[in-house]
Amino acid sequence: MTKTRLTQQDWIDAGFLALKAQGPAALKAEPLARALNTTKGSFYWHFRDVPAFQNQMLTHWEEAALTGLIAEIEEQNTAHTALQKFVHLVADPQGATTAVRAWAQSDPSVANALAEIDNARLKYLAALLKRAGVSNPDIAKALYAAAIGAQILPQTEAGATQASLDTMIDLILALR
Repeated sequence: MTKTRLTQQDWIDAGFLALKAQGPAALKAEPLARALNTTKGSFYWHFRDVPAFQNQMLTHWEEAALTGLIAEIEEQNTAHTALQKFVHLVADPQGATTAVRAWAQSDPSVANALAEIDNARLKYLAALLKRAGVSNPDIAKALYAAAIGAQILPQTEAGATQASLDTMIDLILALR
C-alpha cells in the first residue's frame, strides 16, 4: 500500500481517470482504492460515501467546465481567437466533459448539472458572438452543437477537427 497521504483531489483525479476509461460503474471506493494502491479507509477519510464523492467530482467538473473555460477564453486578444479557443476547449475529447456526458445518461443529477453547464456555456458563446457582431442566437446553438459533436468524432485527425471548427467560425464571421 502507498505510504504517501492521498488528498481529496487525488481521489477526484483518480475518479475522472476511471470515469474516462471505464465509465460511471468504476466510481466506487474499492476499485479506486486499488487503482491508487491504497485502502478504502483512505477514501472514507475524505468522503462520507460514494454519492458524496461523486458529488464532489461533479462540483469539480462544473467549476472547470464553466469558470475555468471562461478564464482561458478571456485571455484571448480578439473575438476571433476567443471563439476558436471556446470551440477547441468544448470539442476536446481528452477533457472530462465527454465522460460526464456518458455519465449523465445513467444519472439524473449529472444530467441536470450537465444541462446547466450547457445552458451557461451557450449563453456565454452567444455573448462572445455578439461581441463579434453576430446576434442570431441560432448561430450560437449551431456552433455549440458542432463543438459537442466534434468530441465524438474519431480522433485520428484531431487537428483536422479543430481546423473544421475554425473554418466554421471564419464562415460565421464572414457572413455577419
